[in-house]
Amino acid sequence: MALTETFERNMVVKMYWQKLGCNFAQVDRVFDECMKEARALLSEEGINSYIENARFIGKMGRGPEPLLVYLEEAPGVAAQLGEGVLVDLREFAHYMSTHTNFKAMVPFLQTSGAVARRLQSHELFMRYIELIRDMMDRTSGSVHGHHTTFPSPGLPDLLQQAPRLLSALSLEGFRNWIEYGIKNYNNHPDRQIDYFCLQSADAVAVMQRERHGTLLVDNERKLDTYLRALWNDSDYLVPYSLAFDELRKPMPYFDQLGIRLPDVYDDYQGIKGIDRYRAALAHMAAHRCWSQKMIVDNWSPFQRVSVEIFEDSRVDYLACKRYPGLRKLFLALHPIPKEEDLKLEEEGISIFRLRLAMVSRAILDPDYQYENADVREFVGRFFAAMEKGESSSRDIASIALSFIARTRGQRDLSPKIYFENTEVTYRDDNRHLWIYIEESDEDEMFEHLDKRKSEEEELKGLPPRRYHEWDYNSKTYRPDWVSVYETLHPRGHAGKIDQLLAKHSQLARRLKAMLDMLKPQDKVRIRYQEDGSELDLDVAIRSLIDFKGGCAPDPRINMSHRTDGRNIAVTLLLDLSQSLSEQAQGCNQTILELSQEAVSLLAWSIQQVGDSFAIGGFHSNTRHDVRYYHIKGFTENWDDDVKARLAAMEAGYSTRMGGAMRHAAHYLKAQQADKKLMLILTDGEPADIDVNDQQLLIQDARQAVNELDRDGIYSYCINLDPKADEYVADIFGRQYTIIDHIDRLPERLPELFISLTK
Repeated sequence: MALTETFERNMVVKMYWQKLGCNFAQVDRVFDECMKEARALLSEEGINSYIENARFIGKMGRGPEPLLVYLEEAPGVAAQLGEGVLVDLREFAHYMSTHTNFKAMVPFLQTSGAVARRLQSHELFMRYIELIRDMMDRTSGSVHGHHTTFPSPGLPDLLQQAPRLLSALSLEGFRNWIEYGIKNYNNHPDRQIDYFCLQSADAVAVMQRERHGTLLVDNERKLDTYLRALWNDSDYLVPYSLAFDELRKPMPYFDQLGIRLPDVYDDYQGIKGIDRYRAALAHMAAHRCWSQKMIVDNWSPFQRVSVEIFEDSRVDYLACKRYPGLRKLFLALHPIPKEEDLKLEEEGISIFRLRLAMVSRAILDPDYQYENADVREFVGRFFAAMEKGESSSRDIASIALSFIARTRGQRDLSPKIYFENTEVTYRDDNRHLWIYIEESDEDEMFEHLDKRKSEEEELKGLPPRRYHEWDYNSKTYRPDWVSVYETLHPRGHAGKIDQLLAKHSQLARRLKAMLDMLKPQDKVRIRYQEDGSELDLDVAIRSLIDFKGGCAPDPRINMSHRTDGRNIAVTLLLDLSQSLSEQAQGCNQTILELSQEAVSLLAWSIQQVGDSFAIGGFHSNTRHDVRYYHIKGFTENWDDDVKARLAAMEAGYSTRMGGAMRHAAHYLKAQQADKKLMLILTDGEPADIDVNDQQLLIQDARQAVNELDRDGIYSYCINLDPKADEYVADIFGRQYTIIDHIDRLPERLPELFISLTK
């Protein structure tokens, strides 16, 4: 009987092979296996359609590879979406074979199975094909069905990445992502390839923008405020993507460069994405408050995991003790392990993670019901240690090590590990807990105890801040397009600035008379000061009486005053591009030297009035390298340190103004002031070497001005370019002044400030 069935099966396969009419040896070698899968997944009618469409593809004259891929992938696609899709696959493959993009036919067929599993709908799959067809025609220059001689550069890469993209995006988001790439890179083949193979930063950024859920980038300020308010802590919040790690999902963590969090959180178990971020931040802030590093070289992986779970539970316990409302949030995100699954150990499954999850849940949830004696004992030991105050990381680690020594068995070595209901998504990966002696020498380990980094060294280590840039062609932002690196400006000789101020001493005296009129007259007396501007007579007499009477006198016998009628914060943003090194018309100084004189006088003027102000400079070398130099901070005095930085100003590179304005506004917005003013001193239009369209950066700067206005910041441009009339009004509207005689800049700049703030 078995021989008869085998013979009949072979005859059927031979019949279909004859219908296929194929002479490719490569196809002959795999045909039997393909038919075996097709007969398991398709009806008789479906098999006939399968062979008929495969025969058509084999006769298109594109070699054996399209036919091989179709035979392998088509049954799975049909099983997922219905047998009618077999004709659609063949028709679109034929369309591609007649197109200049015929080389993309194989990637399309190769990924059709994975795409079908993502979309799970024949209708959505057809929309997917329409998107690919539209991209083919638009990026390869097709007009009214007449194809040009060049193919779409990015199409094969898009098809290869389609399953991954569709795992993170809806079909609408996928369409928007493609649309962005077509609009911005249709004339740049190399950049188009980088975009569609997900190698460029903006490809990832646009994908993140199109994803559903709560985006970290949209809530960074809110979360930073949460961290500051509740934990008196603050750090860079650095996003990472969950979309490209399908085998091992990354976890939150923190290190010297900041706190790493997922770029997007979806709502989960009734908890909103923003609250998931708060839970993760609260947990890591608790670690930063109460965890201590431990030497881990001699611990096994089982011991390390056990210590991590107990330490996570310890800091969660302390966090809930400080803020009881956190318990409800933690409980909603913590899985509830099933005690009955402990029986899986008898089937050779390692359940050590399940036991630890039970401990973690029992510590967090007083209502959690469990019977396991070992779990009950060590949960009790945990609470006893916490109540006695023996709650350091090392104390809890000793309990964790005892737990793993008691409960670990031979079956825990099984490669089959139980993971269900054991992963706590708001917790970090605990890399901050460990010290590895073998990977560092002793001097380096304790170097931080006797060496302090200077402020300059700390700023050099800062990661870039990324800002969007406006594309006026598509009327959309290019997300995370510009990378701004900030640092303290190098120092020069402060005496140079004093010489410049002495040079303009007559102008300074005239300005001082004008500035005295700006000074607020509403003075508030501050009494009981040990150091002050004048003697507080009443307190001084009382202290003298106490001294004569043998009592300890009150030393707070002085008083001072503060003004209470003017509250302005000012940022002066300096264009430090290469053009500043040119000779100024009408004098023997460079534009940079005149700018130094003008800024020195302006800083002196603002100091006289008492306004809070900062000075920053910028230049750019493509969108990847915008440099922002801190010359004076809001909290710094106008002293020799600031003068030394101002004296070392140098010109170089280009003028990407929009990103610099957004970065300066980042600090200005944080100032507590009734009025906020940003003065931009520049000698030319926005430009950079990686931009061919002159209007692109002009329109982006205009958009930056609109953003500042929405944030309550008044921006004003002082332009030294005689041709500025051609573009400056497009950016700043009426908020600008063009200084034709640059040699008068030291006089005009302080006067402009006075007129703007009077």
